[in-house]
Amino acid sequence: MFLFGLLVLVKLLNIQFVQGEKYRAMASERVVKDVTIPANRGNVYSVNGNLLATSVPKYDIRIDALTPSAKTFEANLKPLCDSLSRYSGKSSAYYQRELRKARANKNRYYLLARNIGYSDYIRLRDFPLLNLGAFKGGLIVKQTTKREHPMGGIAQRTIGYERIDEAGNVTRPGLDGAYGIPYLRGTDGKRKKQQIGKGQWKPLNDANEIEPKDGLDIYTTIDVNIQDIAHHALLEQLEYYKADHGCVVVMETKTGEVRAISNLGRNSNGYYYERLNYAVGESHEPGSTFKLMTMVAALEDKVIDTSDVVDTENGILSFYGKKVRDSKHGGYGKITLAKAFEVSSNTAIVKAIDQAYSKNPRKFVDRLHAMNLNQKLDLPIIGEPSPIIPHPDNKQRWSGIALQWMAYGYGVSFTPLQTLAFYNAIANDGEMVKPQFLREVKAFDKVIVPFEKEVINKQICSKETVAKVQKLLKNVVEHGTGRRLYSENFSMAGKTGTTQKDYSQKDKLSYISSFAGYFPADNPKYSCIVVIHEPDKSVGYYGADVSGPVFKKIAQKIFTDTPIIDEVKSLEVRNASVEQEYEAYYDMAQNYKTIMPNVVGLPVMDAMALLENMGLNVKIEGVGVVRKQSIAKGEKIKRSEIVVLKNS
Repeated sequence: MFLFGLLVLVKLLNIQFVQGEKYRAMASERVVKDVTIPANRGNVYSVNGNLLATSVPKYDIRIDALTPSAKTFEANLKPLCDSLSRYSGKSSAYYQRELRKARANKNRYYLLARNIGYSDYIRLRDFPLLNLGAFKGGLIVKQTTKREHPMGGIAQRTIGYERIDEAGNVTRPGLDGAYGIPYLRGTDGKRKKQQIGKGQWKPLNDANEIEPKDGLDIYTTIDVNIQDIAHHALLEQLEYYKADHGCVVVMETKTGEVRAISNLGRNSNGYYYERLNYAVGESHEPGSTFKLMTMVAALEDKVIDTSDVVDTENGILSFYGKKVRDSKHGGYGKITLAKAFEVSSNTAIVKAIDQAYSKNPRKFVDRLHAMNLNQKLDLPIIGEPSPIIPHPDNKQRWSGIALQWMAYGYGVSFTPLQTLAFYNAIANDGEMVKPQFLREVKAFDKVIVPFEKEVINKQICSKETVAKVQKLLKNVVEHGTGRRLYSENFSMAGKTGTTQKDYSQKDKLSYISSFAGYFPADNPKYSCIVVIHEPDKSVGYYGADVSGPVFKKIAQKIFTDTPIIDEVKSLEVRNASVEQEYEAYYDMAQNYKTIMPNVVGLPVMDAMALLENMGLNVKIEGVGVVRKQSIAKGEKIKRSEIVVLKNS
């Protein structure tokens, strides 16, 4: 027994003096831990300064019912419960009963409010007892950050987000993901918390050990008005033709700044949403929209001219048993290549290219390469595939009919944005610019990183060739396959495309309808591409019928709603009626702190931010600009009252 007791004593001394620090550290780790405080991600703005994505802090308010002394608890209990009653609507007696029960049951994590905004957090923090802080009053605050998109699902895939699943895998699509690490994410903070029960942790101090540093704001090139137009024009057409998915991109010609990008796919219930970024990441055979590239290459090599006459024969050509057909039964007879382009004759274009390049197909492919068509755009948004252009040196892709099939857009593959970059170069008199999604990075009002225009190719072809194909694209709308889109009120230029999809399996044969071009035709301001996959064949599938109307509606509304030429007549602009209204509202606000303002005419996201800061619950019907408000201007409002903002 003496020896056993001696061993126990030795072990105790060893634990106390030899391994004591180790065990004390282990105990401390189990009781106290460093908790990461996520930094607020920077905001994402449109080119107009409208909010596209923002981080909104949310708070859970709890109380450690054991922390206050008995005297402090009793002195502040009723005032606290009276304040909570006014805040929530529950009776003061209810809160007194619950808090006494929490103290009796030694509840150190009693929930008072969940997922509240910053203004409510400030209000609750000043309630009696809670205003004494963590050590005297038992206040416990848990802060989380929620990413919100004021425009809803519009352009959400391009604006982007960051999601982390249970396994720790991170998904970062769009601009929010592309620019998250260098600019938006900021630097996380640290805070020490102590374990007070199973799965419950309480902050050790009122302040953080390391304060989080918020991320920078990014200003995109997206124009909310054009984005709204593009989104709804595409959605309407997808629904009418019961298509699987589609996309539209509107780009400023000179700078390459993307003014709108919408990607909508249908779910199992038939509803459309931003499923994938098709414009950036989906590569497919372009079909007849590639005839522009074919014509530019051949004109630049001077192996054809637009005045050359080609016999379309009976509208069918055969190469190694494979047939090229025209959409018009019997063909078009003998026509010029200019006319062939207007009516999108497959046989005429293919025949001309076969005659010009069949003995040296490498020359045709090399010309396509010289125009940068084989290169990625190197976009910041992840997921862009490389273009596919068969080359005679690549025996796996090249075949006896590769040249002929390439001539009218088969066997090659491009994303919609890659195709648009080429059309935009033609509109831009031959200068190919990189599509831009970001204009600048800011910290408050200070520009940290500006983004300038990037030129991919100063001159993809001669001015002479550019002038010829510009005329061809204009004639397509005025006289050719796009003539139903023609309008005397505004000019457009472009090319229709109707591409067979899954043509190797006749039972699965479907179509891709597209239209690419620019407007106005003579002095282009914007270029645009519309691509719609798998429209219902019983309703229609030709590019002029399916995608063309989307292009026209976008061009028409931009002409109507958005000035093509920006004019500033005077920097000293005074509007007497606006100033009078402001003064009247200001006088009213001095007497009443809860007066409903007039938000008609404001962008929806700006009106929502203003009204939520006033404590109102805002419901949105529609997007764009506020047309109606359910509470009239000048009426008194109550906190948490519901106001409905309508776009129609």
